[in-house]
Amino acid sequence: MNKRTCLYDRHAQLGAFMQPFASFDMPIQYTSIIEEHNAVRLHCGVFDVSHMGEVFVKGNEAEKFVNHIFTNDITNAPLFQIYYGMMLYPEGGTVDDLLVYKMGNQEFLLVVNAANIDKDVAWIKQNSEGFDVQIDDESDNYSQLAIQGPEAEKVVEEALGIPCHELAFYTAKTRTQFGETFIVSRTGYTGEDGFEIYASHKLIVDLWDKLLDSKRVTPCGLGCRDTLRFEVGLPLYGDELSDTITPVMAGLSMFCKFDKPEFIGKDAISKQKEEGPTSRLRGIELEGNAIPRHGYKVLQDGKVVGEVTTGYKLISVDKSCAVALVDSSLKLGDKVEIQIRKKTFPGTIVKKKFYDKHYKK
Repeated sequence: MNKRTCLYDRHAQLGAFMQPFASFDMPIQYTSIIEEHNAVRLHCGVFDVSHMGEVFVKGNEAEKFVNHIFTNDITNAPLFQIYYGMMLYPEGGTVDDLLVYKMGNQEFLLVVNAANIDKDVAWIKQNSEGFDVQIDDESDNYSQLAIQGPEAEKVVEEALGIPCHELAFYTAKTRTQFGETFIVSRTGYTGEDGFEIYASHKLIVDLWDKLLDSKRVTPCGLGCRDTLRFEVGLPLYGDELSDTITPVMAGLSMFCKFDKPEFIGKDAISKQKEEGPTSRLRGIELEGNAIPRHGYKVLQDGKVVGEVTTGYKLISVDKSCAVALVDSSLKLGDKVEIQIRKKTFPGTIVKKKFYDKHYKK
């Protein structure tokens, strides 16, 4: 039987279309993916993302250890600063992409993808041997809301009474309110301004109810979460990153600090960066309305040169586009075709960000 988040009954009451995702029953949509997508782009949407994993690393060598397993550099990070990066296998493949929150002088919160919680926790614990750290998987004890869109700040402050205007992008704070201490961060996965709240199951249910009672937000499912992140070029583990797709291949080298003394996988991706990977993620804009899907073949002159990782008819710009792992010799402007069932459809190699982000800097 699949797990359920604390908001499962709320989703059922709203008539959400539920589907298994990462061993959870999760809402895919409430009304329509297009309506929910546009609500986030134009106004404000709220997502139940309680399936995500929260792992705390504490101890005298917490900073040293997290730097050892994380591609980004958290050395002397300011309190409540947030960093995006990856954990890698020694061969350079990606264990997961994640956010690291500095919660104290020797305490860090690692927010990992729902589908990878067990694997990630095992990997973290395995590599913590020899470090003076304590690893606490608190995933079952936290629930999480993501409030996203150009009106998110106003909604969080007015509907929930949580001051957040002073938060800079990729920073967090702890707040004691409603009888408990919880975490608020200015982060998200949509390309819009927004906030994520980590709290107890009870408080998340209460905050969800407050938000919906305010009539200021649209409940949004994982369907539009995927279309939103895809348009702005944000990767999804299992599609644009995997145990065989490195950050270099995915175009995410900026989140790998090669000047750090060491991190797991550094040697492998340093070599790949220097020599150039054989495959890279590229955007493809198709002619017409055919919709490419994960796994569809990319061809050039009749030869297979890659495979689609994600494809959609983009909602915000009304184009059929894909991101694909293709031969690194392909350059912007090159012509290719995508095989969709028994037909091929022409397309052009473009940048893999199809819509501009609107974060508050």
